[in-house]
Amino acid sequence: MAFYKKNINNIFYIFITSHLLIWTLIPTFTNHNLPLDTIEALAWGSNLDWGFNKHPPMSAFLTEIIYFIFGPRDWAYYLLSQICIVVSFFFIFKLAEDFFDNKICCLLSVLLLEGIFFYNFTTPEFNVNVCLIPFWSLSIFYLWKGIINNKILDWILLGLFAAFGFLSKYLFVYLGLAIAVLLIYLIINKKINFKCLISLIPFFLILSPHFIWLSENEYVTITYGIMRTGSEEASILGHLIHPLIFLLKQIVILIPFLLMIFVLINKFKIKINLNDDKLLFLLSINLIPILFVFLTSFTMGVKIRTMWMTPFYISFSLLFIYILKSEINFEKIKAFTSVFLVLFFISPILYAYVSISKTDKRTDFKGKDLAKQAKDFYLAEAKGLGKMEYVKGNEWIGGNISYHLPERPKWIYISKDVYMCNRDMECIKYE
Repeated sequence: MAFYKKNINNIFYIFITSHLLIWTLIPTFTNHNLPLDTIEALAWGSNLDWGFNKHPPMSAFLTEIIYFIFGPRDWAYYLLSQICIVVSFFFIFKLAEDFFDNKICCLLSVLLLEGIFFYNFTTPEFNVNVCLIPFWSLSIFYLWKGIINNKILDWILLGLFAAFGFLSKYLFVYLGLAIAVLLIYLIINKKINFKCLISLIPFFLILSPHFIWLSENEYVTITYGIMRTGSEEASILGHLIHPLIFLLKQIVILIPFLLMIFVLINKFKIKINLNDDKLLFLLSINLIPILFVFLTSFTMGVKIRTMWMTPFYISFSLLFIYILKSEINFEKIKAFTSVFLVLFFISPILYAYVSISKTDKRTDFKGKDLAKQAKDFYLAEAKGLGKMEYVKGNEWIGGNISYHLPERPKWIYISKDVYMCNRDMECIKYE
């Protein structure tokens, strides 16, 4: 206990550094190819636009920055994922400092997140869900700063990071709804003024090019998102079954997290005081987004995919520590530390085991060999066409060819066959 009190900041920075290193190195040494969604983001990044057939552009933009700096080095994209995670951890820790006088509680608010597999086991695959996590955290952080300080800069930063969140994945709209509900309540009760509306200026300014792109491309990303819910197959029974399955999955996901909580407290005794502005804030940002997701499934009868919930729990630990702070037994820190360390190390060990033992995964795909074969085929068949400038195909095959070739041809989407083209779009089909 005394050790914790004296070394809170050191422990926190050791933790996030260890997390970053472990989850960058493990997939680097156990995977032979980047995961599907990462290759997909790199494919989009090779031919940047304000949107793509599946998602808005932020994940492609971030992978393109990494490609510009490091090129086709797989470890750099695993590092990108972990940067997203530790940035989120950092801002949750800084947010917790406004909620707790005892800095051990701030540390616990972050350590508990290792009990949620969204923030460890699934993170090596950089995708739109991982991309969304830091902007979700930053939006929460600056929302709180805006509420308590009412400074223009904080509201501007809220709008900025909220826009980046929306450009990562449209699921950010659920946090946006929670923010809107909370701000309307605070304005009505005269706890803040209309200065908060300043956040809408950078928000819509940044999003306007994407909205234009959407209108010019028949709202393809929205159509794709709706299709992924299985809405076309929705049935009356689905209005009950899908929400129930959704709730059960959330309980299962949170079992390790809840285990860590139970190890730490004397008894599960929740104290709710709705006149507590801090508690109201935490309830709003944590529960309202999940409630809206549940209502979406209930009213539309659609499936909610488990991985869609990735960013929703990033501040969940803060809520639990806050409502249970009077029940925390700091004498149980050693027991908590033991459970934490087991979870902290078992997750990368399991990841490494699965990666090494199973040989039929996307990360076992021989992308470099495919790219070399495709280039040799192009050079042999495309005499007189000149340098390969474009590759047409789906994100996986076309994306691997684009990523692994030094000249990095720009990727263009077509659903089935693969074509390689010169600058004038004279193409040959890859057989």
